[in-house]
Amino acid sequence: MRARAKQAIEVRFRELLTEAAQLAEAYKEDFGVSLAPPSSVTVFKFKVGAKKPVKKAAPAAAPAAASVPAKALAVAVDPKIVALEKQLAGARKKLEAAQAKGASTKNLEDRIYELEDDLRLATHSV
Repeated sequence: MRARAKQAIEVRFRELLTEAAQLAEAYKEDFGVSLAPPSSVTVFKFKVGAKKPVKKAAPAAAPAAASVPAKALAVAVDPKIVALEKQLAGARKKLEAAQAKGASTKNLEDRIYELEDDLRLATHSV
């Protein structure tokens, strides 16, 4: 039973991360602004180590953590994803500037496609 519970928690964690990533992308597409993760999530780091004693307040804190966007968790967990998102944001700004000038945008569009693909692969492997 312990192994099944562990697997269920891992699956649910990944589902939440994926769902939050999709929500963050939809939010950015709709409103043009990225969601900022709460400060408690930006310092989140998963460490495998000795088990700590369970406190009574811990179960109450778990639902609050589940309501935090999983995209924020993914960002805090993997610095590669953070770097890819920054590169993608910069490339999109360059594309907008090039479109405003009427310059060629083919190279920038290709770069954005590559970065989105890399980001998609990185978030699915998390």
